[in-house]
Amino acid sequence: MNFTYRNDQLLVRDTVREFARTRIAPNADAWSDAGEFPMALLPELAALGLTGLAVPTELGGAGLDTLTIAMVMEELGAADGSVALTLAAHNSLCIGHLLVGASDEQKRRWLPPLARGDYLGAWALTEPGSGSDAAAVRSRARRDGGAYVVSGTKQFITNASLAGFYVVNVATSERRLSAFGIARGTAGVRPGKRERKMGLHASDTSQLVLEDARVPEADRIGVEGDAFADVRLVLDKGRIGIGALALGLGRASLETAVAYAKQRTQFGRPIARFEMIQWKLATARTELDAARLLVHRAAALADAGRPFRIEASKAKLYASEAASRAADECLQVLGGYGYLRDYPIERHLRDARLMEIGEGTSEVQRIVIARDLVEQQG
Repeated sequence: MNFTYRNDQLLVRDTVREFARTRIAPNADAWSDAGEFPMALLPELAALGLTGLAVPTELGGAGLDTLTIAMVMEELGAADGSVALTLAAHNSLCIGHLLVGASDEQKRRWLPPLARGDYLGAWALTEPGSGSDAAAVRSRARRDGGAYVVSGTKQFITNASLAGFYVVNVATSERRLSAFGIARGTAGVRPGKRERKMGLHASDTSQLVLEDARVPEADRIGVEGDAFADVRLVLDKGRIGIGALALGLGRASLETAVAYAKQRTQFGRPIARFEMIQWKLATARTELDAARLLVHRAAALADAGRPFRIEASKAKLYASEAASRAADECLQVLGGYGYLRDYPIERHLRDARLMEIGEGTSEVQRIVIARDLVEQQG
């Protein structure tokens, strides 16, 4: 792996870092308290290219590679997990599926407004009764002339209440998925119950309800019944982004703890001089650095056109759990103050916990990694 980053990658990272630190981080607590994604921020995000990260420049996007996007997601995660997750769902999942499976005509029709930030995108796969077993969805699409009639309920859909466009994965036959692009306002399509969550309060998570929604055949993405292969690719790429987002949350926790430990005095000296505190900080830093290497390796493999599925699972697994450990231990460094909402670390801890669940739980990642290991040695 080449550990030298290109100047253009560093410029993008530094530009996003400055915006995230000055425009996002100072408002994150207020947005969390309001429990709403700040839609007024969307034009600013779009102006920086953050609503079309991987979209080709000829279609109005930033045309960034996977590694640069991972660097962007880390900076956003360090500022506000909710804003980062909103953009991850928009870019990695919704737009990511279109980049993988949509026709050229569909890309020309759907990608430019998403890249411009005219509206947010959402991606719908999970259902009340199917999560890790993605092929067990019960939502159905049946043919009716030159259209499909789609019915079912999707669960835990990021951006569902806000999105202007959905990529929806439903069954067209037993355990065979098909994907459809559906615009907000389509008859029979509506957001359902909005979830009250442990963390990520400014990121919208809701059900998406489809009640005999008619979708033209021209809006089916890819071959009927073959969407599962595209879904796997979307999730593989998305896991790199979630790993990077988790890394940002862990890094922000560590930065808060270091600053606090240097100024907090007990027994006549800063607590940063106590070995027990130093060990917590050193462990968090080491694990987060290791996580960054795993995330960037997976991203570099993806950019090189090489297999990266297992590396993405390793990166997502380790980074998400390392972020939770870092946030938990760094909160302990702050003691009682860490438990208060005066410091952002309690929010980072709550936000980081979702990274071990979304886009494939830690248990699923271990299954993926172990199966590959066993098959290699079989």
